[in-house]
Amino acid sequence: MPAFGEPVAKTLAFTDDVKAKTDHLYPRVAKVIPEVEWPLHAPYIAAINDLKREKNAVILAHNYMTPEIFNCVGDFAGDSLQLAKEAAQTDAEVIVQAGVHFMAETSKILCPDKTVLIPDMSAGCSLAASISGADVRLLKQKYPGTPVVTYVNTTADVKAETDICCTSSNAVEVVEHICEEWDTDQVIFIPDQYLARNVAAMTKMKLITWAGACEVHERFTAQDIRELREGTPGVIVLAHPECPPDVLAEADFAGSTSGMSNYVKKNQPNNVVLITECSMSDNVALENPNVNFVRPCNLCPHMKRITLNGILRSLQTMEHKVEIAPEIADKARQAIQLMIDLPLQRQSMYTHQYAPEVMVVEARV
Repeated sequence: MPAFGEPVAKTLAFTDDVKAKTDHLYPRVAKVIPEVEWPLHAPYIAAINDLKREKNAVILAHNYMTPEIFNCVGDFAGDSLQLAKEAAQTDAEVIVQAGVHFMAETSKILCPDKTVLIPDMSAGCSLAASISGADVRLLKQKYPGTPVVTYVNTTADVKAETDICCTSSNAVEVVEHICEEWDTDQVIFIPDQYLARNVAAMTKMKLITWAGACEVHERFTAQDIRELREGTPGVIVLAHPECPPDVLAEADFAGSTSGMSNYVKKNQPNNVVLITECSMSDNVALENPNVNFVRPCNLCPHMKRITLNGILRSLQTMEHKVEIAPEIADKARQAIQLMIDLPLQRQSMYTHQYAPEVMVVEARV
């Protein structure tokens, strides 16, 4: 058998059987995958979907997955926490995480009795890698009595050191809730410094954060937005809150991946640009055929390590299994569950209401 990561076979043939199994799927991606390329994807899609049924498996497809994965083999689609919550309710015995490693950890934390696979162990995350559990313990020593809010885009050992998790959708509400519970106006909010600054601009609470960042979103600049508007007058600009604050200030709307997707569905703008990862734009475009998407974007090299080939091999070999020490998983689960149990009254829509109070602690490099 070839080494992990090599092709499953030199070629998988586009046979009549494959065609019959996949013809109904091509219209989902026809807008972004040329017909001439479909026979390259279809044999893998057919084989993966056959193996899912055989092994009682589901595939969690993150918003940043390429369209052939997101639309043709994914059983659940969305952001990392939404995917894990869906998986926890399924009867499937096997979960394949089409996303990066911290997402697979979150799935395992919420689904401890299921087998969780990630097709490529090197599918990491610059943001998650910026901080460790040991770093969080030092922060808590430096700021005793200060609650810790941790973004879900972190490893299990970091979540295990936190009081409550958050997503970009509920970050403001989580910060205000935990400050009220602890009777404080200060919170440690880790690890994304840009998300922290954007959250701080919407609350009177003081945030102590970490010098972490998503390498996809931190590369966008306010000048990029101005140039987009010059090139496409009237374009609607939607930005993710992991972008720097000056980028959000130039945007028409700022919100989570689900927030951006819902904006497009509701408003159907003539021209729109999503300031986020490239495949997100492709997938939202497929759901909104009457909207023209302007395509400047940044690729996540880690997300792109997940391929149809890799997913098929993962199901064939049952590699790589994600395991988390029980004492870590139990603590991390408490922080995630506390967030899940918090009724979300509103999504965090990022507007600059206040002069933010943010202290950035220098990250390890």
